[in-house]
Amino acid sequence: MLYSLPSRDLIADSVEYMCNAHCADALVCISNCDKITPGMLMASLRLNIPTIFITGGPMESGKASINGKTLRLDLIDSMVAAADDAVSDEDLNRIENEACPTCGSCSGMFTANSMNCLLEAIGMALPGNGSIVATHEVRKDLFMEAGKQIVAMARRYYEKDDASTLPRSICTFKAFENAMSLDIAMGGSTNTVLHLLAAAHAAGVDFTMDNIDKLSRKVPNLCKVAPSTNKYHMEDVNRAGGIMGILAELDRAGLIHRDNPTVHSASMGEAIQRWDIMVSDDPEALKRYGAAPGRIKTQHAFSQRNQWESLDKDRSEGCIRSKASAYSQDGGLAVLKGNLALDGCIVKTAGVDASILKFKGNAIVFESQEDAVEGIIQGKVQPGHVVVIRYEGPRGGPGMQEMLYPTSYLKSRKLDKLCALVTDGRFSGGTSGLSIGHASPEAASGGNIGLVEDGSTKTAPRVPTSASRSVASARKRSNTGSPGWSQIKSLRSVGRTTEKLSRDFSGYSSRKGSNGSIAPKRRARRENTPSISPSISMSRSGAACWIY
Repeated sequence: MLYSLPSRDLIADSVEYMCNAHCADALVCISNCDKITPGMLMASLRLNIPTIFITGGPMESGKASINGKTLRLDLIDSMVAAADDAVSDEDLNRIENEACPTCGSCSGMFTANSMNCLLEAIGMALPGNGSIVATHEVRKDLFMEAGKQIVAMARRYYEKDDASTLPRSICTFKAFENAMSLDIAMGGSTNTVLHLLAAAHAAGVDFTMDNIDKLSRKVPNLCKVAPSTNKYHMEDVNRAGGIMGILAELDRAGLIHRDNPTVHSASMGEAIQRWDIMVSDDPEALKRYGAAPGRIKTQHAFSQRNQWESLDKDRSEGCIRSKASAYSQDGGLAVLKGNLALDGCIVKTAGVDASILKFKGNAIVFESQEDAVEGIIQGKVQPGHVVVIRYEGPRGGPGMQEMLYPTSYLKSRKLDKLCALVTDGRFSGGTSGLSIGHASPEAASGGNIGLVEDGSTKTAPRVPTSASRSVASARKRSNTGSPGWSQIKSLRSVGRTTEKLSRDFSGYSSRKGSNGSIAPKRRARRENTPSISPSISMSRSGAACWIY
């Protein structure tokens, strides 16, 4: 998935231009996949006309019998199995045939589903939008209701001058806090950080990495879904009450703004009261969250009507937990800062095994995702390594391509609990393990991650942020440039994201040399460049990256 962030911004531009060119009065955004939902959200906030989102919904999880065991499957499982020498061709074929059995977005809490769930929390979509499977006829009911709702919203605005129906009235600072709190509680994709910050920028809301950092320290991890666990997929979240179920548990913990409006209710508090299956007997709520997978391979939406025999109301050990029974009292995402990432980086703590929350190992450095994949497959990466992948950020990539292969292949080689990974790029929502991304400033912008060489590294409990900021910064600035790439002069910069996390789109870069030839993927280090060995300090209550 190349040019990821520019693609998202191109979607935003396209929707904005078409709506303005044709003088649209209101907007129904029908999206589903990774870049489309955030791109349309950005466009709706720029346009600020009545808007409602309705997404296609998640696919059902797959099932296969392997070595006498019935496994729940998704797309990532097939990728992991493909590079696992212990998996036979017969078993691999079975996994690949069963991993994606129906239409819809991937069945785990990957980027598409994370963003579609966040639409509920931010107030722009109907209850059930993020969790009801694409194959269920109840999903069609959501489409019908969205059509009726947008007409009512448009009338309220144009006939009664009720501006509360507008996206910028709904997507306030409180709404962004609600959305991020949900993301942290459910251990969503790290890409949501990029997208929410961009959406906040489009809305003119001062919502920053510092706000996310504060939330991550107080919002508990209430839900784990694939890829963080093989036990639960999106259909299980729906059975447990969907996104409204998670928001209700956050509400009981005093961690949700109840007074923010939504496209369907006067306030989030009112919505929770109606849709929380733990306290409500509303027939429509029971119908939506009782919608079950059909377990029949199909590419036809709304094609089955199975209902769960019972809902999952176990808040101690069920799919959705209460604050008292949380997986951890700090959240499923964490913001890290330190010498490797002066402006910050992100880790999905919900996907990190408890055994490697403290980690010590040696750095092995790769200049691209492709080089890292080769190193993992060929056995260069060994237990105890900290894999460093750089020049994959917004400028260095260019466009911050999705990096799913390295983390998937670490799983294939049974290294996901024996190694860590640090990058200035971004991951897929299907990534798990001790994978730290978005390190900023990125290498292509002169960030410290560009100075790391193969050497000893470790992770340890958090230490004061002033510990080792003196690492050859002056020498770095004077002796290094951005090796192996140069800016593209003809590519229009379409990014409008914030500068935090090195998302500075003043110009993309290419892998072409100054003479127009294609430069090697691996960047050669310049002779006078100082070298350093990284040390990464991390704890569940917050983390920092250090260079010793």
